[in-house]
Amino acid sequence: MYRQLFYLLTPLSLALIAVLSIFWLPALWLLIIWLPLALIGLHDLRCPTNVLNNYPVIGHLRYMLEFVRPELRQYFFESETSGRPFSREKRNLINARADGGSDTSPFGTIRDVEAPGYNFSGHSIQPGEVSEENRRIVVGGPQCRRPYNASRLNISAMSFGSLSGSAVEAMNQGARMGGFAHDTGEGAISPYHEKHGGDLIWELGTAYFGCRTKEGRFDPDTFRDKAQGDQVKMIEIKISQGAKPSHGGLLPAAKVNEEIAQTRQIEAGQDCPSPASHPEFSNPREMLEFVTRLRELSDGKPVGIKLCIGKRSEFLSICRAMVETGTLVDFITVDGAEGGTGAAPQEFSDSLGAYIDEALPFVDNALRGTGLRQHIRLIASGKVALGYDMVVKTALGADMCNAARAFMFAVGCIQARRCHTNRCPTGVTTQDPKRARAVHVPTKAERVRQYHKATLDSFAALTGAMGLSRFEDLSAEHIQHRSEYAPSQPASRFSWPALSDGQLLGDEIPAPWQECWQAAGVDRF
Repeated sequence: MYRQLFYLLTPLSLALIAVLSIFWLPALWLLIIWLPLALIGLHDLRCPTNVLNNYPVIGHLRYMLEFVRPELRQYFFESETSGRPFSREKRNLINARADGGSDTSPFGTIRDVEAPGYNFSGHSIQPGEVSEENRRIVVGGPQCRRPYNASRLNISAMSFGSLSGSAVEAMNQGARMGGFAHDTGEGAISPYHEKHGGDLIWELGTAYFGCRTKEGRFDPDTFRDKAQGDQVKMIEIKISQGAKPSHGGLLPAAKVNEEIAQTRQIEAGQDCPSPASHPEFSNPREMLEFVTRLRELSDGKPVGIKLCIGKRSEFLSICRAMVETGTLVDFITVDGAEGGTGAAPQEFSDSLGAYIDEALPFVDNALRGTGLRQHIRLIASGKVALGYDMVVKTALGADMCNAARAFMFAVGCIQARRCHTNRCPTGVTTQDPKRARAVHVPTKAERVRQYHKATLDSFAALTGAMGLSRFEDLSAEHIQHRSEYAPSQPASRFSWPALSDGQLLGDEIPAPWQECWQAAGVDRF
């Protein structure tokens, strides 16, 4: 019906306005307004889009409203706790801490403390106090000659290319000011990582950006020259990423400018793909040989792996290989499936990989069961933002935590979720220099430093309130989890049976572990 009316009324109205303008000149303004609308309508009538074809002109309102829907929802309709991936409550608290302001709130909690999924901890009548020294931890096992005294909280892997140069620079300057480490992401060490001299964790992905041959293979000479620099403190081999496990990656050609191309050692103006797996190894034994090679080339610095837990037998294969070969990694970064990314296939993010609160206890127990835990540091990387997040991750097995999106908030991110478009409204995730200049490096660096300090302060205060004086004393028994509208239970009740030191190497292996352990092998993942 609407189409027929448009066909009938459009020419009649144009004719009427044209006649009217002969006798009344102001009617020409109506013609100036109506004629473009009529042309748009005629275009829509021949358009293959269903809504525009049936509702010419006014159908565009639907797409206009859809375009601003995320902003309308975020600013006007979502509650303080319903936002995803980070709620407004968390974003506000991160920003308050980054600004050095108050993180207090009035009138009590707004969370539903009786809802399934609610976590809390019991406090002590006699609180403890965590020392400043306990806020740092040494990373480096018996095969490492140059261990690193790391902060308990560091910046997680985010590449130059995914982030703008000014965002990377602000984070690294903040890391130097606060005395913590900055993971480069797989996009290599850029000039923005090096400018202020903050400690670096150099992540090597499957494409070996920054130390690769023209064919995309590992270049040991280039790696040696960079890895032995004083600024690089640790080397991290990225096996998989939580937000897109078993998937490579693609930096689109629009983002690959000359600066990124030079940093990554690739061609400018061309799509920059990363393979899904490492060409330098294909099984746990070969992976550990690569670990040994990197440790030697870096002059004995800590070398570790980063992965999202998928098939549990595959991680146990790595543990079995470490036992049989005697070659150990110095640290393992566990990335949760809820982790962030600049861009990933939606179904990979939604449907693959283990949630970090399930993965951490498994990895911790697997290392204990193989007698390796005392030599290997465990790093949690998955939606860590606040002090209590660190309490939970540490209680579930982590020694340290990495945060990514929280530090993005500190440099100005507003969770617009436009990271993959190169049109980030705040200049944090874009290579457009006009947009990126919005990130004022000195100001944002100070926000990074303040957020880091305030979050560690919160972590220490909460741990002390539980009657503890060391982060190492936290355990799953300290986390109460409500799985339904019923009394809460310790988080340890929801994971696989805990293993004693070396238990997987004996005969008494708990039933849930037996099948996975038997399926593990050093010559296959």
